[in-house]
Amino acid sequence: MYLNGLDELDQKIVQLLIKNARLSYSDIGKEVGISRVAVKARIQALEKKGVIEEYTTIINPQKISGAISCYFEIETLSNSFTDVIDILNQNNIVTQIYRVTGKNKLHVHAVAASNSEMEHFSCDTYQGLLVVVVILFSRVLHKMDMGPRFIFILI
Repeated sequence: MYLNGLDELDQKIVQLLIKNARLSYSDIGKEVGISRVAVKARIQALEKKGVIEEYTTIINPQKISGAISCYFEIETLSNSFTDVIDILNQNNIVTQIYRVTGKNKLHVHAVAASNSEMEHFSCDTYQGLLVVVVILFSRVLHKMDMGPRFIFILI
């Protein structure tokens, strides 16, 4: 399991936070059998070490009327890789950018308010990027519910 590098108590705390990051220190303490003060100290230590990077809210765009969620696989020329990332970072419908395996490849997630906004983004933004070699576009049809999961961020 991916949490094997943590002691048993920290593993339990992290698993509880994965299920519900809004649990109070007291509730976590009751579950794992330690005080809320001890829970707070352990969580702060995990944050300081970078094991816990952030707490976030995940919005399901399919539950918002008209919202469109899409993924793009982008391969760029090597001399323009950082320029493409900068351009994508400036666009407010881009929610995530990941560097993935392969030469100068990105995995990009975007959420637009409508089909026309996504079309504008995909046409105008990507047509201006003459340094892009390949773009693969996938629209999200349905998000599969898999229950609480740990999200890895590879840098």
